[in-house]
Amino acid sequence: MLSRRDSLLALMALPLLTPRDVFAAAGVNPFTLGVASGTPRADSVILWTRLAVDPLRGGGMPRGRAEVRWTVWQDAEQRRVFREGRTWTSDADAHSVHVTLDGLQPGREYWYQFSVGDAQSAVGRTRTSSAADRAAKLALASCNAWESGHFAAYADMADWSPDCVIHVGDYIYEGGIGRLGVNTRKVGGRDVTSETVRLHNSPEIKSLWDYRNRYALYKSDPSLQAAHAAAPWIVAMDDHEIDNNWAGDIPEDPDQQTLLEFKVRKLAALKAYYEHMPIDRPPAINGLEASLPMYGAFRFGPALVHLLDTRQFRSDQPCGQGFPGDASCDAMNDPALTMTGGEQERWLLDSLKRSDAAFNVLASQTWFAPYRYNAPPEAPKVNMDQWDGYGVQRQRIIDALADGVSNPVVLSGDWHAAAAMLIHQRPFDARSARVGHNFCGTSVSSNCPWAGALDDAKSFNPHVDYVDGTKRGYIRSTVGSGDWVATYRTVDSPADPASRCSTAIEMRTRDL
Repeated sequence: MLSRRDSLLALMALPLLTPRDVFAAAGVNPFTLGVASGTPRADSVILWTRLAVDPLRGGGMPRGRAEVRWTVWQDAEQRRVFREGRTWTSDADAHSVHVTLDGLQPGREYWYQFSVGDAQSAVGRTRTSSAADRAAKLALASCNAWESGHFAAYADMADWSPDCVIHVGDYIYEGGIGRLGVNTRKVGGRDVTSETVRLHNSPEIKSLWDYRNRYALYKSDPSLQAAHAAAPWIVAMDDHEIDNNWAGDIPEDPDQQTLLEFKVRKLAALKAYYEHMPIDRPPAINGLEASLPMYGAFRFGPALVHLLDTRQFRSDQPCGQGFPGDASCDAMNDPALTMTGGEQERWLLDSLKRSDAAFNVLASQTWFAPYRYNAPPEAPKVNMDQWDGYGVQRQRIIDALADGVSNPVVLSGDWHAAAAMLIHQRPFDARSARVGHNFCGTSVSSNCPWAGALDDAKSFNPHVDYVDGTKRGYIRSTVGSGDWVATYRTVDSPADPASRCSTAIEMRTRDL
């Protein structure tokens, strides 16, 4: 494994690219993919950009290292310079840039910009976190399928200027090229119609080249760039950043890709994810073994947010892949079955036990509260990829939340449907004690062909106050010391890149 010193020596050994070399590659401004910030702490943030003069063809940059300058201001008018500096990047990391900006003041805004020669990036706004803030504005997003919709929800999010965007996964989709226009298919005996509004740039992605180009495609969207420039993000991947429904080192379809092939694919995907996200640490790579630090705790005033990673350490899904739900089986009762792995679970429970926050948040990729697709008293048919498939571990977490933890809230994505649900001490028994709330955001653009199945099963789930799989959007959360307001924002038309957004419903924890 390369040490940091070895990596720096390798970088400095590469040929030096002058600004003229960069522009000569294509004669365009190299900041085609925008800017971003993330991992906000009380005294630091990560600033990100990538030099890519031909972003959909590997970036188009010559081989070698390039110097990138950055400037940070204390005011939006860019009159008071806070700090300036320079950093190096190279083709080894797709000419991506990660600047750790430290020594900051808690709970305040900063503005930043990158430059190479005379070329300048867009200006971004970031904000540090602070436990002393009296309130917090948090946006929840997930599931940005390129082909099934434009990203107008992100333009609306940018206009709101949240303190932080929490993205819980499916930032890209790995699939191949679809067919433009309206398509109809059978889902659960129903004819389901959807529209493909734009196309992917390659067949299904598997190599580092593929993943880099797919991220570049998604990041070319102006609304997504605006949302990144408007606020810091915290991010963790779900499944489609690599392959549908993967678990640990196990692909969804081991009959079609070997475990060795999947390890190579996973390594490429983790590296490309780091190269395109404002996160502080690259993947740890040892031979074909790769892992990427993603989970962590972030304090935003009254809310302590635990960003979870429910893919890298999870056990394989039990029972079956019946859709949208499958019948229970004995494998579900194994206490070793885990979504997070033991180390992450211990970290989470310890943090919850020590927390003094008014609201204690789990940002989880999949739905935490249960959702059954058949009528009681039969054993529940559930989606095995969600927390329903890992009920023993979920019960341990619920028991911990019920043991004096203040105002538990789970934020979830994955299922392309908005929902507001109560979490009970016994998950499938709405008569048992209430423990917390699960606010689930619909997708930014991904379709929900199983929306009809969700509606059909609503009456089997008395703990569910709201569910809607027909609209695309995100959740705005406004958090005070005594109330959490979840505002479900949806787009009028996913086919319109400039679609109007409006509020579908607003939920308050004190009313539920």
